[in-house]
Amino acid sequence: MKVVVDKSRCQDHGQCVFAAPDVFRLDDQGRLVHAEDVDESVRDEVEDAADVCPVQAIRIED
Repeated sequence: MKVVVDKSRCQDHGQCVFAAPDVFRLDDQGRLVHAEDVDESVRDEVEDAADVCPVQAIRIED
């Protein structure tokens, strides 16, 4: 499954990091970094991350 973050919308709030820490993290400058191709086993976490994103910048592509 592919995780897509719209960087033009993302404001680095970091809520996704709490929801799916195996997929999302903030770098040393506080900018969001994420894994793009992830295992299906983390789908629920990524869906939670997409739900809590305040700007709805995260989507999943199968």
